[in-house]
Amino acid sequence: MPLVLGVDSSTQSTKAVLVDADDGTVVASRTAPHPDGTSVDPRAWLEAFDAAAGPLLPRAAAVAVGGQQHGMVALDAEDAPVHDALLWNDTRSAAAAAELVEEIGGPAACAEAVGSVLVASFTITKLRWLRDHEPDAARRTTRVLLPHDYLTWHAGGRRSAPATDRGDASGTGYYSAADGAYREDLLERALGHAAGLPRVAGPNEQVGTTEHGAVVAPGTGDNMAAALGLGLGPGDVSLSIGTSGVAAAVSDSPVVDRTGVVTGFADATGRYLPMATTLNAARILDLHARLLGVDHDELAALALDSVPGAHGLTVSPYYDGERTPNRPDASGTWAGLTTATSRADVARAAVEALLCSLADALDAVAQGLTGVDRVLLIGGGAKSSAVQALAPAVLGRDVVLPASAEYVALGAARQAAWTLSGSAEPPAWPLAGTRVLQAEPTPAVRDAYAALRDRAPALTP
Repeated sequence: MPLVLGVDSSTQSTKAVLVDADDGTVVASRTAPHPDGTSVDPRAWLEAFDAAAGPLLPRAAAVAVGGQQHGMVALDAEDAPVHDALLWNDTRSAAAAAELVEEIGGPAACAEAVGSVLVASFTITKLRWLRDHEPDAARRTTRVLLPHDYLTWHAGGRRSAPATDRGDASGTGYYSAADGAYREDLLERALGHAAGLPRVAGPNEQVGTTEHGAVVAPGTGDNMAAALGLGLGPGDVSLSIGTSGVAAAVSDSPVVDRTGVVTGFADATGRYLPMATTLNAARILDLHARLLGVDHDELAALALDSVPGAHGLTVSPYYDGERTPNRPDASGTWAGLTTATSRADVARAAVEALLCSLADALDAVAQGLTGVDRVLLIGGGAKSSAVQALAPAVLGRDVVLPASAEYVALGAARQAAWTLSGSAEPPAWPLAGTRVLQAEPTPAVRDAYAALRDRAPALTP
């Protein structure tokens, strides 16, 4: 029974799962925290990897890393970081994104070039920010990696050249998913000079070995790993509630959305992964729980004590700016607050706002698909009893709730098992313990949310 190790290096922590390669059963797991903030010394991730994955690595025949997308790891000639890594949710590069889109020829030309219209999340915008605001660090940058590339290289002891995969590369802004090639001219335009990039490995190509002789798989971005862990296929859309909210679907052909709402990413199998992403997801619940002085279970109970529409209280939850729609400078807005508004209404409005935001993302992704057969709800925020109860009502459709699991880490483990086997397709692991959530639709909730959202038009990239 070979064991494989899957690692999820997320915004908040490193999670490592040791898995039976034959059926996906988790036999051991460990976690380690990451520093808070939207910019982090990437060496902290190496320490967390060693703490979480290190004790499990000797038992593994293969390892793969699923890492948070977009983060800028800029290294000097000695492969030391020249600056803290700017993470996907760091919006300081919003102006740089707008500049680059204009320089490329506008939103449509940008989408044609790299599959997506650039926003502040993309790595390329952070390199432009580095050029303009930290010119000495930019000049010293000789290599640019993504978080998962950096950790994969670390797992292999840096004995082989750095590697990435097409899924994570497609979120940089200097890689074309449709063409399967880097746009190094765009990277040079952003940074001001050329820099080394990791080679793009095949979906199940071995890219190195650990000190214990385990196979190192190419790894991928966290959203691509989650899709692999869930076994997403045509007709499926996953809604993930983590630090960000993500609607993702698998497509056999590349998707180009010239409006910029849907990003035309590649997946971890050779297909494509159109996605719509929100900056605000589980932290909406975190904030409202903190304001009410309750924990998440109490917040859910309060929300379920209110009524659909929260007695007229509607929230636009763009507390930390937003990506879908593209409003990097936005803040949250409450409308309909009166002296009759209760604590339960405040809790209910938070859950409804989160779900309405995800519903917008789902609608955007669905436009590029031939149909949506299943919607799967995952992520830490999906554990909320209020989210589970209200999701089918707000979305207006049945929702599949898989068993709670670390799907990014499981997807990475599945890739590791695939690389170890050398087979044509990933191993077929069952998705056990699913439940179907049902409720009467509440379209008036989305109508009120849309009215508040549309009071201020989205910014044009």
